[in-house]
Amino acid sequence: MPDAPAPHTALSQAAAQIETARGDSAKRPEIAAFFDETTFTVSYVVHDPASSEAAIIDSVLDYEASSGRTSSGSADRVLAYVTSKNLKVAWHIETHAHADHLSAAPYLQEKLGGKLAIGREIVRVQEVFGKIFNAGTRFARDGSQFDHLFADGETFTLGTLTGTALHVPGHTPADMAYVIGDAAFVGDTLFMPDYGTARADFPGGDARQLYRSIRRLLTLPPETRLFLCHDYKAPGREEFVWETTVAEQRATNVHVHDGVSEDDFVDMRTRRDATLSMPNLILPSVQVNMRGGHLPEPEDNGVRYLKIPVNAL
Repeated sequence: MPDAPAPHTALSQAAAQIETARGDSAKRPEIAAFFDETTFTVSYVVHDPASSEAAIIDSVLDYEASSGRTSSGSADRVLAYVTSKNLKVAWHIETHAHADHLSAAPYLQEKLGGKLAIGREIVRVQEVFGKIFNAGTRFARDGSQFDHLFADGETFTLGTLTGTALHVPGHTPADMAYVIGDAAFVGDTLFMPDYGTARADFPGGDARQLYRSIRRLLTLPPETRLFLCHDYKAPGREEFVWETTVAEQRATNVHVHDGVSEDDFVDMRTRRDATLSMPNLILPSVQVNMRGGHLPEPEDNGVRYLKIPVNAL
């Protein structure tokens, strides 16, 4: 695993990449968004127009909690798009181990190839939730369920495009943002400016860390396009939207615009998080996503089971 550059070097590297892409349209990716209204999640297909090499970011596997059944309708929309464009999938990228939907990465990887990747701090999430789910010694806590673990500042390629991974913890210890060309896919850090920021009360979350991660992202060039993992329609807004810019966030984000201090943010976030219920699918989602989107191994009757720990969260 490559050594991580210093945090300021990683950010400077990402900023330089963005500036280059802003000056050369050939360095900018084409982006298609797929919104799953059931979980309010946005998945992305990002591709290099020159080579047709693509990454799929934060894919969704449909899950019906009442029956325990999975289905692939959301993922099949992504699959149909990739096939119609004759794209070559190089990466299946997760911004973090999601608590609101199951990942479809293994399903899409089987169909399309490519490497499955997440940030290397996933091992901290595996350790915490491995204990919560009493996953035992058969559950590896070393990130080996993934093909690649990104370090902060690590670069990767998507055809002729350059990508930079940035560690942005706070929502969870393992959250990553991925800058590809002039576009940053920021996962669960920021929402649209009229909705604010992600929660920080999951096991391993930290509101102070989240503030610092967000401010780090907001030092990127003002024109940087930010693509969000969720939208919940702020009061008074009638449409779901998921693209904004650094400049818009700095000017108008209701939780973390320029001038909001770290202490004020932590106080707001802590009080707000105390009023929130856990996501409906947190127990099945994290249980699967900490395994790289794979369901637990079948038991001796051939059936796979998801555990529901009682009074544990």
